[in-house]
Amino acid sequence: MPVPNGISHSAEEDDIDYSDIEAKYRVEMEEGFDNIIVVDGVPVIDELKLEKLLSKICKEFGKKGLTVKASSIHVPWDKTTGKSKGYIFMELQSPEEAIYAQNAMHGHAFDSKHTFAVNRFSDIDYFANLDETYEEPQASTYVPKEHLRAWLADPQGRDQYVTYRNDQVAVHWHGKPSQSEVAYEKANWTELYVQWSPQGTVLATLHRRGIILYGGPSWKELIRFAHPLVKLMDFSPNEQYLVTWSNEPIVVPEGAPQGPQYFSPEDEGNTIAVWDIKTGHLLRTFPTQSNAQDDPNAKKQMQWPALKWSGDDKYVARVTPGQQISVYELPSMALLGKKSVKIEGVVDFEWCPLGDKDKDEMERDAKTPSGLVPGKAKKVRENMLVYWTPEVANQPARVTLMSFPSRSLLRSKNLFNVTECKLYWQNQGDFLCVKVDRHTKTKKSIFCNMEIFRVREKDFPVEVVELKDTVTDFSWEPRGERFAIVSSNDPNLGNPGPGVTIKTDVSFFQLEHGKGDFKLLKTLSGRTSNTIRWSPRGRHLVLATVGSSTKSELEFWDLDFTAEDAGRREGQTFKEEWGSGIQILGTADHYGVTDVEWDPSGRYLATSASAWRHTLENGYAIWDFRGQEIEKHILDRFKQFLWRPRPRTLLTKEQQRLIRKNLREFSRAFDEEDIAEESNVSAELIAHRKRLVDEWNAWRSRCKKEVADERRKRGKKANEPEPEAAKEEIAVWIDEVIEQIEEEIMD
Repeated sequence: MPVPNGISHSAEEDDIDYSDIEAKYRVEMEEGFDNIIVVDGVPVIDELKLEKLLSKICKEFGKKGLTVKASSIHVPWDKTTGKSKGYIFMELQSPEEAIYAQNAMHGHAFDSKHTFAVNRFSDIDYFANLDETYEEPQASTYVPKEHLRAWLADPQGRDQYVTYRNDQVAVHWHGKPSQSEVAYEKANWTELYVQWSPQGTVLATLHRRGIILYGGPSWKELIRFAHPLVKLMDFSPNEQYLVTWSNEPIVVPEGAPQGPQYFSPEDEGNTIAVWDIKTGHLLRTFPTQSNAQDDPNAKKQMQWPALKWSGDDKYVARVTPGQQISVYELPSMALLGKKSVKIEGVVDFEWCPLGDKDKDEMERDAKTPSGLVPGKAKKVRENMLVYWTPEVANQPARVTLMSFPSRSLLRSKNLFNVTECKLYWQNQGDFLCVKVDRHTKTKKSIFCNMEIFRVREKDFPVEVVELKDTVTDFSWEPRGERFAIVSSNDPNLGNPGPGVTIKTDVSFFQLEHGKGDFKLLKTLSGRTSNTIRWSPRGRHLVLATVGSSTKSELEFWDLDFTAEDAGRREGQTFKEEWGSGIQILGTADHYGVTDVEWDPSGRYLATSASAWRHTLENGYAIWDFRGQEIEKHILDRFKQFLWRPRPRTLLTKEQQRLIRKNLREFSRAFDEEDIAEESNVSAELIAHRKRLVDEWNAWRSRCKKEVADERRKRGKKANEPEPEAAKEEIAVWIDEVIEQIEEEIMD
């Protein structure tokens, strides 16, 4: 019988064995379910909304770098109601991708009413058939972790500081000469610089791959943050969050590790990252914004910190110059109120810091649940920030205070003929100074106004302090009611040439109780100082000439040298004039000084000359508050000196008052330690000298014996005296003036 299409067929072909070919090209079907996840918390819908729901789910997973198609999602339906059951099955490309999806999307807020709960299908099957027979777990050996603030329990109460020289980073104890030592030292500990957290809990080091935090007595690595080529970093005030910046945009290469602590494809092109310090998770990324608004030819500069924190770590905000201020809630990093604050022309802003009173109220409210004492809970004031906008057409410049999260406007002030504004909060949030650089109508000269807001008083009253000169530095006294400024009318101020020293005046102002005005205490004229550094405890300050190639003077001042001046701060009245208690305690000089910093106690000052600025006599020096040099080190390629900050004291106000009251009794123990220290030093010096004398006598005895043996070999007597050498006499004439009389001869 003929075969169609001319194809011949024989019965023998049915007996051919194709098993080897089938085995070679057989497609094995995957029998496991490790790549399937179950997503609960999905909105319940009908079939008309299915396509929209699946599109939204794919988009949410795509934000975490997961490629999910609608065809890979199975939605179970309830046949009785015709609606979905509120969960879905999703098939991913690999088990590894399923694990990442579970970590990244579990707890993810899909909308305001639905939150995803993600589990792997294989886990559900495992726990469904789990043997529920109880087996007592084996008790593991407890290994205590190192306390990150163990250094505060130092018996001598010493502070620490870190130095960075060449490639060597060292943490030092600072105390008496016998107590000063290196606590830890390591080569190549950082590739860029080091930085303490605001309360001194951890030390951060910067590397090409990111940032590492260290802490504890053994300085073990605590956590890493992977941000390649990171250049800058900034901690939140309460050390809960971290911001990093790199000048290189984020790039996520193919095959890069995925997870909540790594960048995902949606982060590509951004340069700023926000991290959670405890978990190491990446919270959000942002692009860099420059302050060049309208002029495309202007040199672009980035403002740092790019993100600014509220005092309680609840909010972080960033400004889009000329457009808006965006405030984000922590830890979700969601935009507060789902919208930014639109402010036309906004230039800059600053959060109001939380004072000790605010922190005490927050701690008390945290310990006392609401409702236990009705009617007695005091409302904690909201977070507050201040921003300013420049003059536009016929609208004046304006400074505005705004509270969050209510966004209510608290106070605003119009300003005229404004060139620039700088915002300075007092560290307790009691006062705000807006330094306004103003120009004349001809715009040929600049002068300064200081608009001072008294924030703790009703309606935020404002006082204006007018100055004819340009203010180059401003600084509030910590926990005080005074401020100091550096001003100058030197014609070289705008464009100083090499070797030119700018002449400045330093002025002190203090709040006058009763009147509410800030009164001039004293002006120091004819100075070269350009930097003011207050002691963290107030009262003392240092005036320094920083960054000059010809001058490097340090002046140590006490603003409460007399008891009358200290009492006036508490509202008492005295007959003596204001400022009479301002006294200079000492002067010093540190050639090439680039950095000036007080220690947390306010008793010591550190000055350093960094090789990042120049290469002449690099090193550091430590002085007491009177300007007496404690120690000085000239070190080649010295780069950085940082005191370790201390956290807020745990003592109550009453305990601190009792300590001040009984200070003399406590000081006796310290006086005894000082005497013992001096006696130990003297004893060590005497023992050292005695050891040197003994070594000298032993060497002489050994030499005499060797000389005697040598004489015996030559056939001479061992104790025969040597012939006396010729003596040479030298006469020295000394002139001494007994008396000198000067007489004036009249012509």
